[in-house]
Amino acid sequence: MPTPSTITLPAPADFHVHVRQGAMSELVTPHVAQGGMRTAYVMPNLVPPLTRTDDVLAYQRTLEALAPDVEWLMTLYLHPEVTPDEIRKAAKAGVRGVKSYPRGVTTNSASGIEDYGVYYPVFKAMEEEGMVLNLHGEVPSDDEKNISVLNAEKHFLGHLRQLAADFPALRIVLEHATTAEAVDCVLSLGPNVACTITAHHLWLTIDTVAPQPHHFCKPLAKEPRDRRALQAAVSSGSPKFFLGSDSAPHPTASKMPSVTGGELHACAAGCYTSPYLLPLVATLLEGFGALDRLQGFVSDHGRKFYNIPAAEKAEVTLRRPATPFRVPATLAGFGTEVVPFWAGRELAWEIV
Repeated sequence: MPTPSTITLPAPADFHVHVRQGAMSELVTPHVAQGGMRTAYVMPNLVPPLTRTDDVLAYQRTLEALAPDVEWLMTLYLHPEVTPDEIRKAAKAGVRGVKSYPRGVTTNSASGIEDYGVYYPVFKAMEEEGMVLNLHGEVPSDDEKNISVLNAEKHFLGHLRQLAADFPALRIVLEHATTAEAVDCVLSLGPNVACTITAHHLWLTIDTVAPQPHHFCKPLAKEPRDRRALQAAVSSGSPKFFLGSDSAPHPTASKMPSVTGGELHACAAGCYTSPYLLPLVATLLEGFGALDRLQGFVSDHGRKFYNIPAAEKAEVTLRRPATPFRVPATLAGFGTEVVPFWAGRELAWEIV
């Protein structure tokens, strides 16, 4: 069957995106719509983290002012301040979920959790209110237990199985899976468990991360067999898997290891895909023979799991450009600059 020259998709949605705050947010928030997304599920790991409904709603208003054409879905940051009463208040206000970060595993996660058991009353309230639990699926590194960024996701999967068993009516999303074991785990669990997959993890492996700080993200990309498992999950058309970009912008300087005051500063973790997200996903899926799964992955599966219907007249059309589009080296504005993922590479699709 010949490949199409245009593809029209109903209201693509990104169910995991970071749009930051301050000048960086002014630069990147409009990029969500530019990249073809009509709905965006926003992460709450700001400084300070979003642990109160009123603060979440204030942030939502800021995003709506910056990008009024995007439907912004909001989340709370799991924290001792998030009580069952706060969950009920948030649900009534339209907040859609709660994001769990294990302490210290990624950007702005110092306030993350160490014990899921203490939050069981919160999870019960979420189950009753129909809110979604979003899990950053890693555990902290531990030399004594031989836990590192390379196997932290595998060690987390026991927590996922336990939560899914203890709260069978609670919708749970394992975020940005990176391993074959995570894919198998999600497939083994009930319909209350789903999984987001990023664009960058469909392309990266540890070999492409090691020499390039702009490919460094958390969770870390793994082995070629893991990438094949992620691609197979998308290719299968299973409704358990859908797009969550984890697009995470950092100032260019923060992505470069540096020395100031005699101290070595680490590279920030994150890949930035929002400005070209839909063309990038289409290009990647076509590359491994799954272009026919594009609509399910970017439009249908996530919306069905989250019960978020597509708005009328929110279609997005892709076409093959007469001249392949090359991703620019940098994007700048409002006094800041960020390097997009795949900088310098060509995309096979563009938004009409």
